[in-house]
Amino acid sequence: MDRGLQAFQEKGDTWPKVLRYNADRFGHSRRAMRHKHYGLWQPYTWQDYYDQVKQLALGLQTQGLQTGDRVLIVGDNTPQWYQAELAVQALRGIAVGVCPDLLPQEIKGVSENAEARFAVVEDQEQVDKFLALMNELPGLEKVIFWNYKGLAHYREPLLMGYNQVLEQGARIAGEHPGLFEELLEKGKADDVCALVYTSGTCSDVPKGVVHTFRSMRAGAEALLRLDPWQPEDNLLPFLPPAWMPEQWLNIGCHLLSACTLNFAESPETQQRDLKETGPSIVSMNAAMWESQASLIQARMQDTDALQKALYRLLMPLGYKAADRRIKKESPGIINKVLFRLAEKILFKPLRKSLGLGQGRIGYSFGAVLNPEILRFFQSLNLPLKNIYFSTEAGPLTGVSAAECTYETPVPIPGEAEVKINEMGEILYRQAALFSGYYNNPALTEAVFEQGWFHSGDQGFFREDGQLHIEGRISEMVSLTEDIRLFPQRIEGRLKLSPHIKEAWVFVGPDRAYVSAVIIINFQSVSRWAGRNRVAFSNLADLVQQAEVQALVREEIARVNSGLEPAFRIKKLVCFHRELDPDEGEVTRNRKLRRAFLEKRYRELVESIYQGSEEVVMESQIRQSGGGSRTVQTRLTILSL
Repeated sequence: MDRGLQAFQEKGDTWPKVLRYNADRFGHSRRAMRHKHYGLWQPYTWQDYYDQVKQLALGLQTQGLQTGDRVLIVGDNTPQWYQAELAVQALRGIAVGVCPDLLPQEIKGVSENAEARFAVVEDQEQVDKFLALMNELPGLEKVIFWNYKGLAHYREPLLMGYNQVLEQGARIAGEHPGLFEELLEKGKADDVCALVYTSGTCSDVPKGVVHTFRSMRAGAEALLRLDPWQPEDNLLPFLPPAWMPEQWLNIGCHLLSACTLNFAESPETQQRDLKETGPSIVSMNAAMWESQASLIQARMQDTDALQKALYRLLMPLGYKAADRRIKKESPGIINKVLFRLAEKILFKPLRKSLGLGQGRIGYSFGAVLNPEILRFFQSLNLPLKNIYFSTEAGPLTGVSAAECTYETPVPIPGEAEVKINEMGEILYRQAALFSGYYNNPALTEAVFEQGWFHSGDQGFFREDGQLHIEGRISEMVSLTEDIRLFPQRIEGRLKLSPHIKEAWVFVGPDRAYVSAVIIINFQSVSRWAGRNRVAFSNLADLVQQAEVQALVREEIARVNSGLEPAFRIKKLVCFHRELDPDEGEVTRNRKLRRAFLEKRYRELVESIYQGSEEVVMESQIRQSGGGSRTVQTRLTILSL
């Protein structure tokens, strides 16, 4: 067993015990976290981290938190998020991560499903959501906030300040030395420690996935088997631990490796703060990596002639080098020299411009990242890899950074068992498997078959042992009896364009041909329009300009040229606005909710397949004085 994983057994069988181990070992000598606040990076040592968790836990106990209580945690990435989770777990409570941009009614759904008694939230925005729900959540006893801005005059008994809880905990710690350590010892590996809610692409019903310390640890260990982390490593989380990969990486792997977590000042400054920290470990979901690739492409469009020429000249060297690494071919002396030159002139500056200059491990979670985007980043000498996982059953496939591929790779070495059933669905079981859906035994039973978890994804094993993931079975479309379409494969290729931000690929009721709704990258296309003297007033106006439609058609034609004839896009619409998670069109981590889109935009789909040349879309615009008004937008249906 790897030395770092073996040490886990010595550190303890719960995350709070591992934190205590790190505090005892490193004290104030090593940094656990850094948080940018008012433009300055503020460090937290391992002792600071432990002391905050200790005081918060004892303070929560004075408020009545008991074993098994569910506690909502709502906010962006800050140290308090992580302190709250470990403090709850130290009392043998259950942490329930909630995405900070959920609407009040969505929070209500999660809170009711989890039967939460407490909530620890970030700021006034989150507090206001809970106050609006106060009469609808009678079981919620206390809302504790850590960012005081705008809350000085709030007097509701439901509310309590984070610092006040810390003060109570510090007082208890002083009066009862050793009490917290006694509480820690009561925790066991098989205690339920977290409810992690799935993204909801297929259902409006909240699904709380129940995990124990043992299953959480197994997921983190699986990733560390691929690439051991070192105390010298650092990472900047993009998403809070409301999502499963962040539970494994930013809590589990962070505690096991004793590396440094860096927290951006705000979600809006993440890209800038990423450049400042230069993390060695970078994790994003597939949509974020697609956005980063598009950002590079857009920057190259706006740069001077010399930079464009260097990009066109040197990028093929990167692609060839990446292909040779995949095939394990020797590059030869000349190719080595040329690649080192390209690395110095182009690849390293490009990675540095994205904050990826020091990256030694790149993870992509969520939807399977398109092979073209994986190849693009690996050509820039960033070892980016797909990690295929499920919130319920843990990470399944992956390779080390030195063995990256363009596809979803082989199962992670360990105890995982994988099989493909007669329907082509991937089934697997391993130590990271969840305990069930909270308060939903019927759904739990539906996804299990004699201990095997039904992933809902279709795939097959290739001759080289790689597990090829085709896509979600629920999203598969049969064009004919023999031809099946997985739309996300085409969508991933489209989003590699600097001019396309989002794409929704579908077929009509008669399955005659493939069509697409395209959401342009407004920032990139508006700059292009300026250079080409195309006048426009807003996004809806821009997409109706003939020159812009011709630009998008060129991008579609480029993608079509690499597709089999049956999969080529025949009709498209440039949409007049971005898809909105608040409207239910995409999930909070930007996955398309296809069933909802097909229902909501049925008229648009029907117009495309009825041969219409345009369709009128109606939108409700909220007005500042209250109420709303209906705005009609006429969209052109383009043929290829």
